This record gives sequence, C-alpha cells and structure tokens, in this order.
Amino acid sequence: MTVRLDLIGFVVADMAASLDFYRKLGLEIPAGAESEDHVELTLPGGLRLGWDTIDVVKSFDPDWVAPVGGHRMVPAFLCDSPAELDALFSELVGDGAVAHKEPWDAFWGQRYAILLDPDGNSVELFAPLPE
Repeated sequence: MTVRLDLIGFVVADMAASLDFYRKLGLEIPAGAESEDHVELTLPGGLRLGWDTIDVVKSFDPDWVAPVGGHRMVPAFLCDSPAELDALFSELVGDGAVAHKEPWDAFWGQRYAILLDPDGNSVELFAPLPE
C-alpha cells in the first residue's frame, strides 16, 4: 500500500475573507470561488489545499467544534528575500490581517514573521537571511 500526503484542508467561517487572505500570499485561487462552500487548489508538485465552510464540515461531522487552545498545524510561506517578507507582512497587516509576531531575524538563519488568517490560524512567512 502506498500512502502520500495529498490535501491540507482549512475549515473557514468566511470563505471570501479566507480566500482573499491566501490570494494575497500568492495562491492562485480562481475568481468566484468565494461563493462556494468547498474550494480546492492544486499546487505545483500535486499537493492540494482545500477550504470548507463550517456548514460543509458539520454536514458530515455534526459534532465538529472549532479547536480551542492553540495551533497544531501552521502553513509557512517562503519569501524570496527578507525585504519581500517585510513588505508582504506590512501589506497584509495594512489590509487587516492580525500581526501575531512582527518580522525578526531568527537564530536559525531566517527572517520570520507570524500572522493570523481570518479564522485565527497562525500563518508563517520566512526567508533566508543573507550569509
């Protein structure tokens, strides 16, 4: 038997707000998708990202409740440079995203920042620091 990671899914309260946020991170999500209850995007390499509204999730899992007390999975987006990361972070915060941790130079050799998406999920930005 062969098993491979194929899809990472997000449960969202507001599809339009979530897709708008992830479009600003460079994901090419088709126009009009915000009116759907389920959206999928295939990334280069074949991995899929998916978004489902709470109503869709509750249709097959009526006992589903939003997690409380921390983030257990965190998408991280690679930026080309520290300057690009800083600009993207500022743009997203300017557009209403919540800044969880301002950009900093991490001891492991990357510029790093943490935002919250519209559903409160941590989303990380990182870029290699020049040597």
